[in-house]
Amino acid sequence: MAQEIEHTHLPIRGLNIHIAQVGKDELGTVVFLHGFPEIWYSWRHQMLAVAAAGYRAIAPDCRGYGLSDQPPESEEASWEDLVADVLAILDAYSVPKAFLVGKDFGAFPAYEFALQHPERTRGVACLGIPFSPAPTPLDAMPEGFYIKRWREPGRAEADFGRHDVRRVVRTIYVLFAGAEIPTAEEGQEIMDLAGLSTPLPEWFTEEDLDAYAKLYEKSGFRYPLQMPYRAIHKIPNRLDAKFQVPVFMVMGEKDYCFKFPGFEAAMRGGIMDKFMPDLKITYMPEGGHFVQEQLPEQVNELLLGFLKDHPLVAV
Repeated sequence: MAQEIEHTHLPIRGLNIHIAQVGKDELGTVVFLHGFPEIWYSWRHQMLAVAAAGYRAIAPDCRGYGLSDQPPESEEASWEDLVADVLAILDAYSVPKAFLVGKDFGAFPAYEFALQHPERTRGVACLGIPFSPAPTPLDAMPEGFYIKRWREPGRAEADFGRHDVRRVVRTIYVLFAGAEIPTAEEGQEIMDLAGLSTPLPEWFTEEDLDAYAKLYEKSGFRYPLQMPYRAIHKIPNRLDAKFQVPVFMVMGEKDYCFKFPGFEAAMRGGIMDKFMPDLKITYMPEGGHFVQEQLPEQVNELLLGFLKDHPLVAV
């Protein structure tokens, strides 16, 4: 019988953080870190797969997202907070070492946690975002590039505010599922790039959209716009990084992020190898930005292979 995902809240560094979890920790713990416009729910397929294989899956809603508390409005979004939250979650569950799986902006705290706390990390798997020793320069991108637009105070708020939450999440999912970088023309906003007549991806149901919309109706978009978009410039330089743990990178070749400046060069040109002595990269030719939802069986197989390649070592 398939195990059921359970939900709880943990007091983590002054905030109540929502945790979805499943599994018995026979072989270890896997912590899943979501991106935008995602939530714990985006890992549902992987959580059940690793639980069935003997691992415990833990998927928090990032602070300010979903069912987790909002940080105070006066508090600036910080990448270090995301790393510290992961450490506090492991401590709360008395987990000595865990695998970290990151997607989209969730890859940044996954990489950074492994660098800061190698003694607490069994390995890192990231989807779609390569390790970068310095923030990705955005200057060369056009004015209508969605990240540039969303970094402008008030612009995304006004754009999103024209629609209900479900429509906003739907539009972003449709755009991010495509192979092209979402970019608006002059006089056009990002929400104008896909209407209700644009179909959802075939692997994404109306029920899935309802699940996301319900969670974003609670959290709103205030903090998600701060983290990651308006905190990109705060990503630390890690030019001296040296990973002491195994790293597994999965890249969908139809993920629009693959077209970001320097991404493909970092992966195919061996740049990541300089920082990661134990690195494996797998390309998925049909994979898009939401590859873990689009092709869950293939991603589950790859992820379980990585976990099993790095078993617990008896001390």
